[in-house]
Amino acid sequence: MNPRKELLEHIPNLRAFALSLTGNADQADDLVQEALMKAWTSLDRFQPGTNMRAWLFTILRNAFYSEFRKKRREVEDADGAMAAKLASHPEQTGHMDFEDFRRVLDQLPSDQREALILIGASGFSYEEAAEICGCAVGTVKSRVNRARARLAQMLSVDTAADYGPDTISQPIITDVTSKGRSVA
Repeated sequence: MNPRKELLEHIPNLRAFALSLTGNADQADDLVQEALMKAWTSLDRFQPGTNMRAWLFTILRNAFYSEFRKKRREVEDADGAMAAKLASHPEQTGHMDFEDFRRVLDQLPSDQREALILIGASGFSYEEAAEICGCAVGTVKSRVNRARARLAQMLSVDTAADYGPDTISQPIITDVTSKGRSVA
């Protein structure tokens, strides 16, 4: 018998087997279609005189378990919540925000700029920054607050989220909206 005709004769048996594996008619039809496509493209490798039914069932079974393993590693994300957590912001916007930030930072008075860079960019504590600047801790806090407020005003920033997500400038621009104060 012609292998192509024999392949078509086994479709009802393949569908019944697929239905027993998946338990869902639509998934079973998809599985049979996938198995038939694989068999059709590999028909030249089928050995005439061997059991085509067994060959087709093996292809179908392997396709089912391959898909099963693949789905086990996947996370269903129907509403897109998981994908939203993985999304990243475009880098060019952050770069442009940072360039604007650098330009405006240079316009700050030197004592405010120094305090802001020590606290926000370099990660020093207020006490360490006060020691470096040779002034009181309160003076450093005041300079940082005034610098942040001035930066926010010059950049037209209302919240930290307005400025951009880049990791370089975010420590410097922080949300201080509590108690009615503007973002700085």
